[in-house]
Amino acid sequence: MKRSKMSRCSMRMRRSVHWTLFPQCSLILLLLFHINVASSAAPPSDPTDTLLKFKDSLKISGNALSNWVKTTPPCDGRKANWDGVLCGEGKIWGLQLEKMGLSGHINVTALTQLPDLRTISMMQNNFEGSLPDWRKLSALKTLYMSENKFSGDIPSDLFQGMKQLKKLHLANNQFTGQIPKSLTTLDKLVELTLQGNKFSGKIPDFPQVRWTVFNASKNDLEGEIPDSLRKLSADFFAGNKDLCGAPLHACSAPSSHVNTEKPTGVSTALIVIMIVIAVISIGAAIFFIIVRRRNKRSEYLSSNIEAPPAPSVHNRSVSPVPKEPDQVSQTSEHSSKGTGGGGGSSGKKADSLKLSFVRDDRERFDMQDLLKASAEVLGSGSFGSSYKAALLTGPVMVVKRYKQMNNVGREEFQEHMRRIGRLGHPNLLPLVAYYYKKEEKLLITDHVPNGSLAVRLHGHQSLGQPSLDWPTRLKIVKGVAQGLKYLYSELPSVITPHGHLKSSNVLLSKSFEPLITDYGLIPVVNQEHAQTLMVAYKSPEYVATKRITKKTDVWSLGVLILEILTGKLPTNFLQHGKGSEEDLASWVNSVPREEWFTQVFDREMGANKNCEGEMLKLLNIGLDCCEGDVEKRWDMKEAVERIEELKEQENGGGGSGSGGGLNEDLMSSCASEGDTTKMV
Repeated sequence: MKRSKMSRCSMRMRRSVHWTLFPQCSLILLLLFHINVASSAAPPSDPTDTLLKFKDSLKISGNALSNWVKTTPPCDGRKANWDGVLCGEGKIWGLQLEKMGLSGHINVTALTQLPDLRTISMMQNNFEGSLPDWRKLSALKTLYMSENKFSGDIPSDLFQGMKQLKKLHLANNQFTGQIPKSLTTLDKLVELTLQGNKFSGKIPDFPQVRWTVFNASKNDLEGEIPDSLRKLSADFFAGNKDLCGAPLHACSAPSSHVNTEKPTGVSTALIVIMIVIAVISIGAAIFFIIVRRRNKRSEYLSSNIEAPPAPSVHNRSVSPVPKEPDQVSQTSEHSSKGTGGGGGSSGKKADSLKLSFVRDDRERFDMQDLLKASAEVLGSGSFGSSYKAALLTGPVMVVKRYKQMNNVGREEFQEHMRRIGRLGHPNLLPLVAYYYKKEEKLLITDHVPNGSLAVRLHGHQSLGQPSLDWPTRLKIVKGVAQGLKYLYSELPSVITPHGHLKSSNVLLSKSFEPLITDYGLIPVVNQEHAQTLMVAYKSPEYVATKRITKKTDVWSLGVLILEILTGKLPTNFLQHGKGSEEDLASWVNSVPREEWFTQVFDREMGANKNCEGEMLKLLNIGLDCCEGDVEKRWDMKEAVERIEELKEQENGGGGSGSGGGLNEDLMSSCASEGDTTKMV
């Protein structure tokens, strides 16, 4: 009956021109149309209401999220009006709520109303209990939940379906149970940090993953490390006493038979005797191996020891020594001869292992002390490997081996090393001693435990360290500039006083003062190797004219500034020969200026709007230092003056004692909003 009535209405509508002639039919059709539209195109939720609902589920301490109010929208185009909200084109794509003292319930359901949300970081808060069900946000790309108080087992399927997830950080919580197997189904996952928890069981295999960051140290994991993870560093598995396989120790084969019979008195005596004999045999074998290895090690190190220019400056009290390098060399030689017996061949051997000290404020040691030291490879740089050597007497030194200096004569090399040794500035890592041999040279410096700027910029997450905030980065730039200014004043005859300035050659003290290394080496490095390995020879002027100038270090400083501000590696340093055409300066200039704060600046700095002016000034200084036309480029004096003009924060800068993030005591307008993690 209803269908026939509807058909008659439709026929009458087609025959008529005016809807008003058939009010009954038009009303029915309009109602049907309204119902259909309402069911298929429901209006999206207001992001303001969504975030306020999310905020209501949290327990907030102090003034955190105080500007999350109904009267102000979260985003104004690309600018965020609310703390911790990341905006782009008026859309919310991330939440960065770190180190705010937050706790309570994380309302994931509310966040499902933000369709463009791709990254969430709630590190260093006080959340407890089970990990929320993040499967509801299947489009997430990065999730940072480290350094909270989450606990309990994580369901095996908790990350099922999160196919876009690239980075997951769960370090330093209290999770137990097995590592969720659903993680092995995430093809795009490249970063996973699980250290500092209580995960147990075996590590699942990740056959499809090409890791950039993986860390499962300091848990209760057991069993054999999967093949897909065996090429990683042993540090990432340390602290799991029942874990085995490469890169750790080999797994022991399980015993196939256990004798449960109780031995008789005679058999017990035999067993005791056999054990004693076995212990004596093993002890003798170990003693023989140790002696043999020590001899081999001494022979190897005497000709091959390499070392790093490295980590922390130790101020140790030492006995008075001759101030002149020649006198110091004689002292070292005398010491070596004293242990060598007095024969002519012994004297020559001792002389060949002589170290030449260039400073009078360091404890004296000789090559034999280095040979006896416990050695650790720090890494391999442009020139070769670096080693950390912990001397038996206490000091920790870094030895770096150079094979690219064999074109320079002994006297010329020694004179230049003495000149380097006379340098002294708070932002230069001092040369302590050197070793000369025609085929290779060793340069010895203090060890700096806090590591390099490169690691702090690009590898801090894998080490479980906080990122560098804006005040700390500004402090580092200013320190580097001061060190370069000093080099230019003390080495006026050297065409490029540094020549190899890059983030891996800037070490950081405990207070995050920069210490420049590998300076002043151009005069003693073989020209053919310098052109291939050293930063100065990747400059625009060398690419164009095959010449370096006094302004070449200014270009290197500009690239370093851009690296510090963007958090990106300078690709032109990653290849031998001439630099890449798409360098950092070109990339920054290719980004529209109105997008610099969303596309260029490293979000890990976490600086607030009050610092934007100084950040822009420093970015422009970096670009001006990278001017391709060497005639238009600033000289070092002008570059340093521009950097010195940048405003310091009211209460000082620098990273916190816990590792380079926000200094919790800073209350100035330029203090960071939080210690951040990379959000893309």
